[in-house]
Amino acid sequence: MRKRRVFISSVQQEFLAERAGIKAFLQGDPLLGRCFEPILFEDIPARDQRAEERFLREVDRCDLLIGIYGRQYGNENKEGLSATEREFIRAGELGKPRFIFVHGRNDAERHPKMAALIRKAGNQLIRRRFVNTPELTAAVYASLIEELEQQGIIQTGPFDASICPGATLRDLSPEHASRFLAVATAERNFPLPPRTPLLQLLKHLQLVVDGYPTYAAVLLFGKQPQRFILTSSVKCLHFHGTTIEKPIPSYQSFGGTVFEMADQALDFVLSKINLSVGTRAASVRAPVNYELPRAAIAEAIVNAIAHRDYASHASVQIMLFADRLEIWNPGHLPLPLTFASLLDAHPSIPRNPLIAEAMYLARYIERAGTGTLDITRLCKAAKLKPPQFRESLGQFIQTIYRASPAKATAQATAQADDESLQIPGKLRAKLATVLQLPTSKITAELTSQAAKILELVVQNSLPLELLRSQSGLQHREHFRRFWLESLLNANWLQRTIPDKPTSPAQQYRITTTGHRWLKQIQNLRDPQPTPPPE
Repeated sequence: MRKRRVFISSVQQEFLAERAGIKAFLQGDPLLGRCFEPILFEDIPARDQRAEERFLREVDRCDLLIGIYGRQYGNENKEGLSATEREFIRAGELGKPRFIFVHGRNDAERHPKMAALIRKAGNQLIRRRFVNTPELTAAVYASLIEELEQQGIIQTGPFDASICPGATLRDLSPEHASRFLAVATAERNFPLPPRTPLLQLLKHLQLVVDGYPTYAAVLLFGKQPQRFILTSSVKCLHFHGTTIEKPIPSYQSFGGTVFEMADQALDFVLSKINLSVGTRAASVRAPVNYELPRAAIAEAIVNAIAHRDYASHASVQIMLFADRLEIWNPGHLPLPLTFASLLDAHPSIPRNPLIAEAMYLARYIERAGTGTLDITRLCKAAKLKPPQFRESLGQFIQTIYRASPAKATAQATAQADDESLQIPGKLRAKLATVLQLPTSKITAELTSQAAKILELVVQNSLPLELLRSQSGLQHREHFRRFWLESLLNANWLQRTIPDKPTSPAQQYRITTTGHRWLKQIQNLRDPQPTPPPE
């Protein structure tokens, strides 16, 4: 196999030791040493030729370019371009792969033209930042391995398709699989029926190898996934200010399957942001609006969980600040995607294709690669600042900006006014009894949610999963234990097959008692008659 020539480019006066270190590393690595031949300016024999022309000749001859950019820009020619920038431009014109590594965490004290070059590189391809030689070496290694995989020179399967060491089929939950089947068949016309045995489902989804579950199987249906993948949890933090400061007002770490982590993380964020409840002027259902688009938050969280690097020792981290929501997930943006391409139509390139496929079937994500576009569109519709996508310290970061403090205060005030006006004492007391909560805890949000659940089954009964998903509640256990059991115990809901509570054909419908309370709530907002239950 012919070695691929790698030209290592930087301003001549900078990174002498780093360039030499990369060369030595590539030559000494058993794999990369067989695949790549590093070329430094120092290695080029002296000739009767201008230095910058010799650089460009090496770019013409090389197979890929590694650029190391720091503070300096270098000597400029009569067009005002340094050799470093000309090398970057020439490699791009020739269609050669370019890997750019930027020294430092920010662009302070950087030459203005070098800062501009770094921005130009960021608009065309992925940049990696580093602060020391070990970080640079690790980043170069990861980029070259990814290049070999893209070219088909080495073949490595995705992490989620590998057997999970120590796990057996007994570590998977048939109940989790049954819930997945119920949603997948109803929402995506999944070909397997709801009573499909666990092993048959795993084989159909390619989640088992030689009788052993893969990492994807454990993360999707495991009883205790974090027992096998320690850092697969999601950490959620809430700060009152705009910076990370201790003590942290609210911090929770969520485990379980990828579905459970997504549901719990979404509930955490929604519980911390402002909420307003509208009137029934346009519909029998009262609109509930969060200050951040709920769908955008859900999309960002699910993206982080589905597409993170599960081989990393870091966890997904969700941080809510006074001015923004940041979602950090381990891993780089896959080639050939760039941050600029995320804002336009782009292909879906899942890091964990088996997990992504299952989350698609459960209607958590779409296949089309529209996630970042949807987040941007939803934020624009909500008149929020455009979201930001970036990388730092080996993490892909999604930032959704909150409304201005004045707007947030107005929303909170509107919510408080709505709560005081819409819930008379008798109706508040009834719901408090049903939910077994103090009357002071019965808010407009809880009232609206209870009414929404009952409204869904006024005309037709629904199975559990459809009732949960259409009511807008994500966390399955919370919905079942808090809402479903409470409404059943209060005789506001009833099962269609009461003598077989766990029957796969089980559905739920409103009772006369539940309909009476619902009608009072509806008449309070908009005195329109509601059809009686059948």
